[in-house]
Amino acid sequence: MVRLSQGEPDRETAYASDPAALAERFVMEGARWLHIVDLDRAFDQGDNRQVVSRIVTRVGSQVQIQLSGGLRSLEEIRGVLGLEVARIVVGTVAVTAPDLVPILLREAGAHRIAVGIDARQGKVAIRGWAETTEQRVSELAMRLVREGVRTIIYTDVSRDGMLTGPDVAGAVELQRLGAGVIASGGVASLADIEAVALAGLAGVIVGRALYERRFTLGEALEVASR
Repeated sequence: MVRLSQGEPDRETAYASDPAALAERFVMEGARWLHIVDLDRAFDQGDNRQVVSRIVTRVGSQVQIQLSGGLRSLEEIRGVLGLEVARIVVGTVAVTAPDLVPILLREAGAHRIAVGIDARQGKVAIRGWAETTEQRVSELAMRLVREGVRTIIYTDVSRDGMLTGPDVAGAVELQRLGAGVIASGGVASLADIEAVALAGLAGVIVGRALYERRFTLGEALEVASR
Protein backbone atom coordinates (compact mmCIF):
# COMPACT_ATOMS: atom_id res chain seq x y z
CA MET A 1 0.00 0.00 0.00
CA VAL A 2 1.61 3.27 -1.11
CA ARG A 3 0.72 6.95 -1.15
CA LEU A 4 1.90 9.60 -3.60
CA SER A 5 2.38 13.30 -3.00
CA GLN A 6 0.65 15.49 -5.60
CA GLY A 7 0.25 12.38 -7.75
CA GLU A 8 3.94 12.13 -8.59
CA PRO A 9 5.23 8.53 -8.80
CA ASP A 10 8.73 9.55 -7.69
CA ARG A 11 7.27 10.91 -4.42
CA GLU A 12 5.97 7.61 -3.12
CA THR A 13 5.65 6.49 0.49
CA ALA A 14 4.93 2.86 1.38
CA TYR A 15 2.64 2.26 4.37
CA ALA A 16 1.67 -1.41 4.24
CA SER A 17 2.70 -4.57 2.41
CA ASP A 18 -0.70 -6.32 2.55
CA PRO A 19 -3.56 -4.18 1.19
CA ALA A 20 -6.18 -6.82 2.03
CA ALA A 21 -5.09 -6.93 5.67
CA LEU A 22 -5.18 -3.15 5.82
CA ALA A 23 -8.69 -3.20 4.35
CA GLU A 24 -9.74 -5.64 7.07
CA ARG A 25 -8.32 -3.32 9.72
CA PHE A 26 -10.29 -0.37 8.36
CA VAL A 27 -13.47 -2.45 8.32
CA MET A 28 -12.91 -3.51 11.93
CA GLU A 29 -12.49 0.16 12.83
CA GLY A 30 -15.89 0.98 11.36
CA ALA A 31 -15.31 1.84 7.69
CA ARG A 32 -18.42 1.70 5.52
CA TRP A 33 -16.62 2.66 2.30
CA LEU A 34 -13.10 1.89 1.05
CA HIS A 35 -11.57 3.98 -1.74
CA ILE A 36 -8.92 2.06 -3.68
CA VAL A 37 -6.65 3.53 -6.35
CA ASP A 38 -4.82 1.15 -8.68
CA LEU A 39 -1.66 3.21 -9.23
CA ASP A 40 -0.05 0.65 -11.56
CA ARG A 41 -3.02 0.85 -13.89
CA ALA A 42 -3.12 4.65 -13.60
CA PHE A 43 0.49 4.87 -14.79
CA ASP A 44 0.14 2.13 -17.44
CA GLN A 45 2.37 -0.29 -15.53
CA GLY A 46 0.02 -3.25 -15.35
CA ASP A 47 -2.79 -3.60 -12.86
CA ASN A 48 -3.66 -4.93 -9.43
CA ARG A 49 -6.79 -6.84 -10.38
CA GLN A 50 -5.82 -9.84 -8.26
CA VAL A 51 -5.18 -7.66 -5.21
CA VAL A 52 -8.53 -5.93 -5.64
CA SER A 53 -10.22 -9.32 -6.01
CA ARG A 54 -8.65 -10.48 -2.71
CA ILE A 55 -9.91 -7.35 -0.97
CA VAL A 56 -13.41 -7.89 -2.34
CA THR A 57 -13.36 -11.51 -1.22
CA ARG A 58 -12.22 -10.66 2.30
CA VAL A 59 -14.29 -7.56 3.06
CA GLY A 60 -16.67 -6.96 0.16
CA SER A 61 -19.64 -8.28 2.11
CA GLN A 62 -18.96 -5.86 4.97
CA VAL A 63 -18.05 -2.62 3.21
CA GLN A 64 -18.70 -0.72 -0.02
CA ILE A 65 -15.62 -0.61 -2.25
CA GLN A 66 -14.94 2.24 -4.64
CA LEU A 67 -12.19 1.60 -7.20
CA SER A 68 -10.32 4.08 -9.37
CA GLY A 69 -7.11 4.36 -11.35
CA GLY A 70 -6.50 4.08 -15.07
CA LEU A 71 -9.92 2.84 -16.19
CA ARG A 72 -9.77 4.17 -19.73
CA SER A 73 -11.61 1.70 -21.94
CA LEU A 74 -15.04 0.10 -21.93
CA GLU A 75 -13.46 -3.36 -21.80
CA GLU A 76 -11.37 -2.50 -18.72
CA ILE A 77 -14.31 -0.91 -16.96
CA ARG A 78 -16.62 -3.84 -17.64
CA GLY A 79 -13.97 -6.18 -16.29
CA VAL A 80 -13.56 -4.20 -13.09
CA LEU A 81 -17.32 -3.94 -12.58
CA GLY A 82 -17.31 -7.73 -12.77
CA LEU A 83 -15.20 -7.79 -9.61
CA GLU A 84 -18.38 -6.72 -7.80
CA VAL A 85 -17.04 -3.48 -6.41
CA ALA A 86 -19.80 -1.10 -5.36
CA ARG A 87 -18.64 1.78 -7.53
CA ILE A 88 -15.90 2.60 -10.00
CA VAL A 89 -14.39 5.99 -10.69
CA VAL A 90 -13.44 7.08 -14.20
CA GLY A 91 -11.54 10.24 -14.93
CA THR A 92 -9.46 10.60 -18.08
CA VAL A 93 -12.10 9.05 -20.36
CA ALA A 94 -14.62 11.69 -19.31
CA VAL A 95 -12.39 14.09 -21.25
CA THR A 96 -10.80 11.94 -23.96
CA ALA A 97 -13.81 9.71 -24.71
CA PRO A 98 -16.85 11.68 -23.52
CA ASP A 99 -19.33 9.37 -25.28
CA LEU A 100 -18.26 6.59 -22.91
CA VAL A 101 -19.80 8.12 -19.78
CA PRO A 102 -23.44 7.90 -20.97
CA ILE A 103 -22.83 4.29 -22.04
CA LEU A 104 -21.53 3.42 -18.58
CA LEU A 105 -24.46 5.12 -16.90
CA ARG A 106 -26.90 3.10 -19.03
CA GLU A 107 -25.11 -0.21 -18.52
CA ALA A 108 -24.19 0.00 -14.83
CA GLY A 109 -26.47 2.67 -13.42
CA ALA A 110 -25.50 6.01 -11.93
CA HIS A 111 -25.10 4.47 -8.46
CA ARG A 112 -22.10 2.42 -9.69
CA ILE A 113 -20.35 5.13 -11.71
CA ALA A 114 -18.53 8.16 -10.32
CA VAL A 115 -16.37 10.58 -12.25
CA GLY A 116 -13.13 11.90 -10.82
CA ILE A 117 -12.39 15.52 -11.64
CA ASP A 118 -8.79 16.33 -10.84
CA ALA A 119 -7.98 20.03 -10.83
CA ARG A 120 -4.76 21.89 -11.39
CA GLN A 121 -5.23 25.67 -11.19
CA GLY A 122 -8.87 25.35 -12.20
CA LYS A 123 -8.22 23.12 -15.21
CA VAL A 124 -8.75 19.38 -15.58
CA ALA A 125 -5.74 17.10 -15.14
CA ILE A 126 -5.81 13.65 -16.77
CA ARG A 127 -3.71 10.49 -17.30
CA GLY A 128 -2.71 10.07 -13.68
CA TRP A 129 -2.35 13.87 -13.39
CA ALA A 130 0.55 13.78 -15.84
CA GLU A 131 -1.25 16.08 -18.30
CA THR A 132 -3.26 19.25 -17.75
CA THR A 133 -5.93 20.07 -20.33
CA GLU A 134 -7.40 23.44 -21.25
CA GLN A 135 -10.85 22.39 -20.06
CA ARG A 136 -12.20 24.19 -17.02
CA VAL A 137 -13.27 22.02 -14.10
CA SER A 138 -16.69 23.69 -13.94
CA GLU A 139 -17.33 23.08 -17.66
CA LEU A 140 -16.65 19.36 -17.31
CA ALA A 141 -18.81 19.11 -14.19
CA MET A 142 -21.75 20.82 -15.87
CA ARG A 143 -21.61 18.42 -18.80
CA LEU A 144 -21.43 15.39 -16.53
CA VAL A 145 -24.42 16.50 -14.49
CA ARG A 146 -26.44 16.98 -17.68
CA GLU A 147 -25.55 13.43 -18.71
CA GLY A 148 -26.81 11.99 -15.43
CA VAL A 149 -23.67 11.62 -13.29
CA ARG A 150 -24.67 11.72 -9.63
CA THR A 151 -21.28 11.40 -7.91
CA ILE A 152 -18.12 13.42 -8.55
CA ILE A 153 -14.79 12.90 -6.79
CA TYR A 154 -13.07 16.28 -6.72
CA THR A 155 -9.32 16.49 -6.11
CA ASP A 156 -7.13 19.58 -6.06
CA VAL A 157 -3.91 17.96 -7.28
CA SER A 158 -1.69 20.50 -5.54
CA ARG A 159 -3.10 19.43 -2.16
CA ASP A 160 -3.08 15.66 -2.61
CA GLY A 161 -0.88 13.96 -0.04
CA MET A 162 0.34 17.32 1.25
CA LEU A 163 -1.77 17.54 4.43
CA THR A 164 -2.77 21.13 3.66
CA GLY A 165 -6.54 20.59 3.82
CA PRO A 166 -9.00 19.79 1.00
CA ASP A 167 -10.41 22.43 -1.34
CA VAL A 168 -13.80 22.61 0.36
CA ALA A 169 -14.83 25.83 -1.39
CA GLY A 170 -14.07 24.37 -4.81
CA ALA A 171 -15.99 21.19 -3.99
CA VAL A 172 -18.99 23.21 -2.82
CA GLU A 173 -19.05 25.17 -6.08
CA LEU A 174 -19.17 21.94 -8.05
CA GLN A 175 -21.87 20.42 -5.86
CA ARG A 176 -24.10 23.40 -6.59
CA LEU A 177 -24.25 22.14 -10.17
CA GLY A 178 -26.34 19.15 -9.09
CA ALA A 179 -24.18 16.10 -8.32
CA GLY A 180 -22.96 14.93 -4.93
CA VAL A 181 -19.30 15.85 -4.54
CA ILE A 182 -16.75 13.90 -2.52
CA ALA A 183 -13.71 16.00 -1.61
CA SER A 184 -10.29 14.40 -1.92
CA GLY A 185 -6.73 15.48 -1.30
CA GLY A 186 -5.00 17.19 1.59
CA VAL A 187 -7.00 16.03 4.63
CA ALA A 188 -4.75 16.47 7.66
CA SER A 189 -6.98 16.85 10.70
CA LEU A 190 -10.39 16.24 12.16
CA ALA A 191 -11.07 19.93 11.54
CA ASP A 192 -10.78 19.24 7.80
CA ILE A 193 -13.39 16.50 8.05
CA GLU A 194 -15.64 18.74 10.11
CA ALA A 195 -15.34 21.46 7.46
CA VAL A 196 -16.45 19.01 4.77
CA ALA A 197 -19.41 17.86 6.87
CA LEU A 198 -20.50 21.40 7.70
CA ALA A 199 -20.32 22.32 4.01
CA GLY A 200 -22.82 19.57 3.22
CA LEU A 201 -20.57 17.71 0.81
CA ALA A 202 -21.31 14.10 -0.07
CA GLY A 203 -18.15 12.82 1.56
CA VAL A 204 -14.39 13.05 1.92
CA ILE A 205 -11.55 10.67 1.07
CA VAL A 206 -8.81 10.29 3.68
CA GLY A 207 -5.49 8.57 3.08
CA ARG A 208 -2.16 9.75 4.44
CA ALA A 209 -3.60 11.24 7.64
CA LEU A 210 -4.97 7.82 8.63
CA TYR A 211 -1.80 5.96 7.67
CA GLU A 212 0.25 8.36 9.79
CA ARG A 213 -2.27 8.08 12.65
CA ARG A 214 -2.98 11.79 12.91
CA PHE A 215 -6.42 10.62 14.03
CA THR A 216 -8.27 7.33 14.09
CA LEU A 217 -10.93 6.21 11.66
CA GLY A 218 -13.38 6.05 14.54
CA GLU A 219 -12.70 9.69 15.41
CA ALA A 220 -13.13 10.70 11.77
CA LEU A 221 -16.45 8.87 11.45
CA GLU A 222 -17.71 10.45 14.64
CA VAL A 223 -16.88 13.97 13.42
CA ALA A 224 -18.40 13.30 9.99
CA SER A 225 -21.67 12.11 11.50
CA ARG A 226 -22.30 15.08 13.80
